[in-house]
Amino acid sequence: MRETIHIYHTNDLHSHLENWPTIHQFLSEFHTKHHPNDAYLLLDIGDHMDRSNIFTEGSLGKGNVQLLNDAGYDYVTIGNNEGITLSHDDLDTLYKDAKFEVIVSNFTTLEGEIPSWVLPYKIHTISSGIKIGIVAATADFGLYYEKLGWHIQKPIERLKEVCQDIREQVDFIICMSHLGMSQDEIMTEQIPEIDLILGSHTHHFFENGKMLGNTLQAAAGKYGMYIGHVTMEYDHEAKRIISKQAVLYATESLPKPKDAQLQIKAWEEIGREELAFPVFQNATYLKKEWFGESELSTFFGKALLSFTKADCALFPAGIFLTDLHKGVITAGDLHRCLPHPINPCVITLTGAELLEIVEESKNEKWPYLEVKGLGFRGNYLGAMLFEHLKESEEGILYVKDEELQIEKVYTLATLDMFTFGYFFPSLKFATKEYFMPELIRDVVKWYGTQLDSHLSQT
Repeated sequence: MRETIHIYHTNDLHSHLENWPTIHQFLSEFHTKHHPNDAYLLLDIGDHMDRSNIFTEGSLGKGNVQLLNDAGYDYVTIGNNEGITLSHDDLDTLYKDAKFEVIVSNFTTLEGEIPSWVLPYKIHTISSGIKIGIVAATADFGLYYEKLGWHIQKPIERLKEVCQDIREQVDFIICMSHLGMSQDEIMTEQIPEIDLILGSHTHHFFENGKMLGNTLQAAAGKYGMYIGHVTMEYDHEAKRIISKQAVLYATESLPKPKDAQLQIKAWEEIGREELAFPVFQNATYLKKEWFGESELSTFFGKALLSFTKADCALFPAGIFLTDLHKGVITAGDLHRCLPHPINPCVITLTGAELLEIVEESKNEKWPYLEVKGLGFRGNYLGAMLFEHLKESEEGILYVKDEELQIEKVYTLATLDMFTFGYFFPSLKFATKEYFMPELIRDVVKWYGTQLDSHLSQT
């Protein structure tokens, strides 16, 4: 007897809800396209949410959980957007009303305990008796997780342990991997007993899957552009998988629900309503400017230094997507201006190292660079701006009006996106302190509240 098992998967939606009505409709109908005795699993491989979306921000991800509930998902794993853009308490309660189960093999508390909402693995038994082992791993953003009160175990090593524990109990193993393509390739070499890797994180996709050894890799890109479908044919007499196939369905080619735009607008309205509360009174109109200094950039620079207590600051003007008007500023206003899931960070540098950063920041191509990823959710990177750090016409650098000393140690406040090595390679290895769970819009909120409070007292 042979049996076909269907696995539908999504990944890295990043709250691109413009595609969700179509995805939901497709997933609600897929069971009608197959034999009634076939088994089905519906899985999401992480980063379903993204706090740059107003619906997600307004519900702190719980709205995304409801969308997954409504679509009938069986299992999900977490990506870095679920894991490190929410506070400890917000992540701890994110899945409270989930109708699916959350699997993360390499996730614990700082004390090494597995949270109540996490399964390290799942043995899923279908009606015919086939036992499917499901494991999962999320990317090792260790420093971030530690700051938030979580611990991430080394993904590949932990997966080896879990697969070793369950391999004799199951007929085949699926891994939900939010690790990225290169790590998935390592996984296939080091853990060959995994039959199927559903990949994500690096936004890659395979139109018809990719076989490495005996392992099929499948991945569905980003933003809901594709829905993945894997078929596994199992031979009950031979007690093994005899064929594996993967395909992708392009969401844009699928029928759209007639009320798709109404659904999208409804989610946006929910988010706007949730973020309509005031956060501070703004004394003056703050205009943005992407390719130079502005009233808004000066305000942000002062906010960043006041919040972090650093000596000087560096940030790109492109982070500001709107002006901030005079008067009452709401949480929604701040979110529209600074939608990025980016944290502030302070880096310790010598004067020589700081001078090198300043020189690198003069790259003439950067202001017009269209940045994708790194937490940046804007259009152009914009001009590189400094606060308490100026260069004279003679080329002398001043920190807080004092000439920079090559051997002196300074603290530079910046954005965590600059610590990953893409723009400033040396910052990847420098001593740094991340501020979490505060995002950069929280810094503006805090500073605006401080000024508002001061003005009301005077």
